[in-house]
Amino acid sequence: KICWYEREMDDKTRQRNMMAADIRRGIHAGEFSLHYQAIRNIKDRSITGYEALLRWQHPQLGTIPPDVFIPIAEESGAIVPLGYWVLEQVCNESLENGLNRKVSVNISPVQLRHRSFIEKVREILMRTAYPVSLLEFEVTETAFVINKQLAFSVLHHLQKMGISIALDDFGTGYSSLGLLKDLPIDVMKLDGVFFRVSVDVNRGHTILKYIIDMVKELNISTVAEGVEREEQVEFLKSAGCDLIQGFAFYRPMPVEQFEEVLDGPV
Repeated sequence: KICWYEREMDDKTRQRNMMAADIRRGIHAGEFSLHYQAIRNIKDRSITGYEALLRWQHPQLGTIPPDVFIPIAEESGAIVPLGYWVLEQVCNESLENGLNRKVSVNISPVQLRHRSFIEKVREILMRTAYPVSLLEFEVTETAFVINKQLAFSVLHHLQKMGISIALDDFGTGYSSLGLLKDLPIDVMKLDGVFFRVSVDVNRGHTILKYIIDMVKELNISTVAEGVEREEQVEFLKSAGCDLIQGFAFYRPMPVEQFEEVLDGPV
């Protein structure tokens, strides 16, 4: 077998290794921060919770998007200390600013496989005295692909602790409707592909309503992500969706900016 060497491959590997090291350094250097996007009740538009979104301001490279640095953090294992930093920051910021609403934190499959994950989560909750009933972990369908049995075990344990579990980006990966009855989840987040494509299409409306009805029978609530227009809200409301989350209705922002938003018009 003949393999051709290309310098660009070496350069890319070196760059990824450098960024992985920068992630670990950046955690302690205060380069990471959190923005929060509101999740609203679809009927009265009241804010029921938030999703915490990670941001990175690199000292030389500037703002680096999550879809660039998160995969590198996962490949290198840096996602483990970064994830613990996010959780502790969420707990502290929520308490300091009196959010008193449930906050969703994204959890990587790599974190779920980390042997000290459950113990570390418990330790952070105890140290910060954050109410466990106000915490939700979001996982994607890939968490069940690599090691389904381990993922089920860890998530069941977290649920027993009182942490809600949300399945993120449903409809973009590998989960089937038949699998839903076994998944240890409390919330299902519908990807925008369901309603961005299916507005004004009867078949799409029927499929979405079928999914929402089935999920409700399992005692699982639904959140529609990526909602951008008023007609999408009406479409989702008629389909029986519970909650909405979208850029047009609430921009992600630092917790310090919440007061003027919450005091202003919805």
